[in-house]
Amino acid sequence: MGRLEDKTAIITGAAGSIGAATARRFVAEGARVVLSDLDAPALDALAAELGGAAHALAAPADVTDGAQVARAVRVAVERFGGLDIAFANAGIFGAVADIVDYPDDVFDRVLAVNVKGPFLVAKHALAAMRDGGSLIINSSVVGLTADPGIVAYATSKHALVGLMRTAAKEVAARGIRVNTLHPGPVDNAFQHRIETVATGEPAAGAAAIFEAMIPLGRHAAPEEVASAVLFLASDESAFLTGATVPLDGGMSV
Repeated sequence: MGRLEDKTAIITGAAGSIGAATARRFVAEGARVVLSDLDAPALDALAAELGGAAHALAAPADVTDGAQVARAVRVAVERFGGLDIAFANAGIFGAVADIVDYPDDVFDRVLAVNVKGPFLVAKHALAAMRDGGSLIINSSVVGLTADPGIVAYATSKHALVGLMRTAAKEVAARGIRVNTLHPGPVDNAFQHRIETVATGEPAAGAAAIFEAMIPLGRHAAPEEVASAVLFLASDESAFLTGATVPLDGGMSV
């Protein structure tokens, strides 16, 4: 039997590399997965890859819209009979600028997606989740640290720790665990765009600059992040809640 046998999960940001890698691991471990993202065609393709309606269902949603998030959660409950795991993974980066120059509208959008989105996932998923479940919120290494120029992103990722700690205490009596995951740089398009904007260098040079800041000297693979999410979703982490879990190659040490 797989580590998630007969469990049902919802993943937001499922069209991205981390979300898709996590969905693949979940299904391989016996879970049924509801895939949510704004990119409906990508969700349909991923659901088909994972074996179709018996294993994975697409439920497109904007995580800043409570009605859409609630609808995606209902898909899990109505089609698969319940909900055991939620991975709040959708997020955006924003801009690179000093605080005094940071655009107000960009700041508002980053917090809407990165903070309100996980709040809405927590609100609706925890209400539907069976006792003993797990909510994993994807933060970032800059939810534990910070750097100049990333005020919206760092603020949003720090805010998720407060959300997580509050939720962890509220649902502990039901045996539900809530934790944040804090990945460092991941080898994906999202991260490489951040690096080129932050450094002004071409992709290869920008990646090298970031790898010099990582004690382990490399980017993480999306599949390595998925492995950490699987651990937090499974009974292997049954006594772990309220934790900030770094997965950053040593950057936050």
